[in-house]
Amino acid sequence: MATPATARDHGRGARDVDTSDEFRLLATLEDGPVKEQIRQRIITAWLPMAHRLAYRLRERGEHLDDLKQVAALGLVKAVDRFDPDRAEAFEQFAVPTITGELKRHFRDHTWHVHVPRRIQDLRNKVRTAVQELSATSDGRTPTAAQLAAHTGLTEQDAALGLKALGSYRSLSLEAALDHGGGGGDGHALVDVLGGLEDAFGLVEDREAARPFLARLPERDRRILYLRFFEDMTQSAIAARLGITQMHVSRLISRALARVRAEVVKGAAEEYRKAA
Repeated sequence: MATPATARDHGRGARDVDTSDEFRLLATLEDGPVKEQIRQRIITAWLPMAHRLAYRLRERGEHLDDLKQVAALGLVKAVDRFDPDRAEAFEQFAVPTITGELKRHFRDHTWHVHVPRRIQDLRNKVRTAVQELSATSDGRTPTAAQLAAHTGLTEQDAALGLKALGSYRSLSLEAALDHGGGGGDGHALVDVLGGLEDAFGLVEDREAARPFLARLPERDRRILYLRFFEDMTQSAIAARLGITQMHVSRLISRALARVRAEVVKGAAEEYRKAA
């Protein structure tokens, strides 16, 4: 069984191992306990390298333990896919595989707002450029033009990358409002968000009924106006028109039923046209 080789540079405090013999042996074994034991030894030997790759991304807002798990998954995939007859060194094959797994994790699980892959890549380039330029500009955020000149991107792409910087994390609705001066008044963002306005439905109903109300006989329109706009009782309307209260009630019911039927019919026709 191979033992760890001498240390050589591969990141901070790296210590590489030589598992070429184990990989060659693994390729000759049938599935079973012995093959699984060799496989686990290889994974264990290279796990520190996978953890180092995860450690480099620790400042991107994800828990380090989660990143280590993702890196370990990438390592397992690299071990299972590695062909010792086609690749000179496992490290050269494993590092891109593990790094790709970490990038997919950030792309698929950490963005609160979904953006296209191209915009994510622009964001990463702009993020690095902002850090580099801010160090030489008294901490001021560089402009899109400065970022474009620094990265080789177009100014438009640099501006897109800047916008994407604010899409990585969303603001909680429970976040306290800051009105300036670093202090809040105890209110959260959810307290100032708009909601559904009940009156909108009333406006829609009125506009839908308006043309059919206009088609009613004049007496029916007058009765509905007195009842629903002047807020008169049926008895008062009956006294004004010189008819019985029961007659007023029947006229109101008949007019409303007619308008309702016309509105429903019109809505059904509009739905058929849209379909």
